[in-house]
Amino acid sequence: MTAASQDTVQSAGPGESANPGGPGPEQASVVDAIRDAITSGEFSPNQRLVEAELSEGFGASRAAVRNALLHLAGEGLVERIQNRGARVRAVSLEEAIEITEARMVLEGLCAAKTAERATAADRDRLREIGAQMQQAVAVGDVLGYSDLNKQLHALIRTLSGQHTACDVLERLRLQNVRHQFRLAMYPGRPAVSLPQHLEIIEAVCDADPEAAEAAVRRHLRSVIDALPEVDKARPRRFDAV
Repeated sequence: MTAASQDTVQSAGPGESANPGGPGPEQASVVDAIRDAITSGEFSPNQRLVEAELSEGFGASRAAVRNALLHLAGEGLVERIQNRGARVRAVSLEEAIEITEARMVLEGLCAAKTAERATAADRDRLREIGAQMQQAVAVGDVLGYSDLNKQLHALIRTLSGQHTACDVLERLRLQNVRHQFRLAMYPGRPAVSLPQHLEIIEAVCDADPEAAEAAVRRHLRSVIDALPEVDKARPRRFDAV
């Protein structure tokens, strides 16, 4: 049994929040700062989050830090451990696959909605991103391609007008950001995903909802198939508590 499984882990229940009316200005700033540190990799999976250290590091009160950690537990980025405080929640390969399966459904829906709603200007924006992605792959700009990848998915979500799906997808994206980054940096991955993204763009621009949804599902199925291989290749130095 791992150290993680021996702990009693507490996570926020549905709708649980330190402040039912929403975070105040100080807490919101601390929430954003800790979230950014987690999703950027500054804080590692299973790393303990000590309130006193965070309070000093972010120049915030202990109460604001405590409430921020509770808020982030509700987002699935932090877990609170009985008698041990809080730590960055590690997302397993199995959970990363489940998250991507959920994305298949919701992003497929968003792509279909965007295909129905996109204007001529929207289609121009999508095709421009596609052209930039092709250029990034041609010159070997992996980080640039990864950023364009995120822009494309975000734009399709926004243009869909499906606000509920967008809210859920943002939470899933934050929880899965490390797996997504490792996949983006995996050798040869941009050349594999580029034609899949171009297929999504063309289906949306052709105003074909069924084709757009199917193209998204094929792309994310490819992601699911690649995740185990990428996971095997990752460093294991952060696996222990």
